[in-house]
Amino acid sequence: MELIQNNRCFNGEQRIYKINSESLKGESKFGIYLPKKALDGDACPALFYLAGLTCTEETFAIKAHAQQLAAQLGLILITPDTSPRGENVEQGDHWDIGQGAGFYINATRMPWAEHFNMEAFVAEELYDLVQKEFLVEDGKVGIFGHSMGGHGALTLALKYPEKFKSVSAFAPICAPSQGPWGEKAFSNYLGNDKSEWLKHDATALLESKGAIFKEILIDQGLKDQFYSQLHPALFEQACQKVGQKLTLREHEGYDHGYYFIQSFIADHLNFHMLQLQA
Repeated sequence: MELIQNNRCFNGEQRIYKINSESLKGESKFGIYLPKKALDGDACPALFYLAGLTCTEETFAIKAHAQQLAAQLGLILITPDTSPRGENVEQGDHWDIGQGAGFYINATRMPWAEHFNMEAFVAEELYDLVQKEFLVEDGKVGIFGHSMGGHGALTLALKYPEKFKSVSAFAPICAPSQGPWGEKAFSNYLGNDKSEWLKHDATALLESKGAIFKEILIDQGLKDQFYSQLHPALFEQACQKVGQKLTLREHEGYDHGYYFIQSFIADHLNFHMLQLQA
């Protein structure tokens, strides 16, 4: 683990590390914000943030404006890259497939299967590395994300509830097997067997696993240019079906971008702190 960037921020530190990932079979980077409490040697709760299509380990750190409140709350923020990268990694033919678009699943089809194992990277390799290298309070780890990363946060939380105690999302792809983004990603990464797709579809996972979390929070802009691909209503129906408490807030005038995330980031950090400290 090599520290490649370190910036003072609200008396804590925003860092970027480079690692040689076994899951991704190559170099990867992740960001981490350590509040002063963590730098002083005290264990803190931690929150993984999964970014959306085309983003990197820096996007959330620069655009979301989350560090000030994280410093006040004593909350560690971890931001992995969205996919494997490098000359030996398949590029893809468009911005929504390949590098920058890992979809937080383990690919099973070539040429993707060799490197595109973001589920294993986030939920196993990086999760274990963070636990080993930083002072994280035992059992107090949450996960949230945006768009493709919202899909990742919901699905990984549902698959690994023993690791993630809380979950929320901004404009997540709630039913990717029923929209163009998910259909393209799943057919490329997993093949054409749609029963395999449902193993990575938050709505289908919730229906099969039932209620797990005390509450799930989703914020969605009603001016979102990708709204037709996100299907929050389907996830809401699944929550009602299995008795999973969901707070789905839809906001007039907000689009899909980081100004939207900035507007409600404090609500999400406070939501996770309440869940993690319960």
